[in-house]
Amino acid sequence: MIKNLPRIAAVLALAVLSLTTPASAATAPLSLPGGPATLAPAPAAAKDVPLFQALEWIGEAPESRDGYNRDLFRHWNKGLNSTDGCDTRKEVILSEAKLAPETGARCALTGGRWFSEYDQVWVTAASSLDVDHMVPLAEAWDSGASAWTAARREAYANDQGAPASLIAVSGSSNRSKSDKDPADWLPVEAFRCEYASAWVATKLRWELPADPAERDALTRLAEACPDATVTYEQVPQ
Repeated sequence: MIKNLPRIAAVLALAVLSLTTPASAATAPLSLPGGPATLAPAPAAAKDVPLFQALEWIGEAPESRDGYNRDLFRHWNKGLNSTDGCDTRKEVILSEAKLAPETGARCALTGGRWFSEYDQVWVTAASSLDVDHMVPLAEAWDSGASAWTAARREAYANDQGAPASLIAVSGSSNRSKSDKDPADWLPVEAFRCEYASAWVATKLRWELPADPAERDALTRLAEACPDATVTYEQVPQ
């Protein structure tokens, strides 16, 4: 008796499928009964990749918050310009201003105007803004940052090397999002495609996997956003 007949049949079926599947679908995840999905490896960098394709490059893994403490991600540090008196938070706020504020001693900001993408409202005081981590610190920890060095966690928490990593938004919308992933929270509909692209770009940039519910939510967003694209560059380990 051939004990592994069902598995052999599955392998043969996949072999036939590979001969008849269009080239455009060649990178889709495949799985055998009882085995994990095989995902195409993520390139170190990519530009304007369709959201569906980029999502295939994110691995899937369970998450754990054991041992998490926000203070394990040192922020905000001195930012890109260590001589201007502005920390990372203030630098992001300045870079995203629609009307630039006046900058005083110790980077005190007066005036200015910003558009909060999460809730699509205008903000006219820098003090009313939060600088949000697109993929929250707790989510990064859950997804593997717990194994990072302190230096890598600090780099993540202050990442100005990619426009998707940090975003200035209203304090109320940031509190609404908190540490939730796309399975549990989404911005207003007008920003959801950009949000999905930015989330996937950040996960790929830092080589972080997603849990099953998160992947399902991102897949639904990709279906609703056929024109969305992802651009990222990985941060070396």
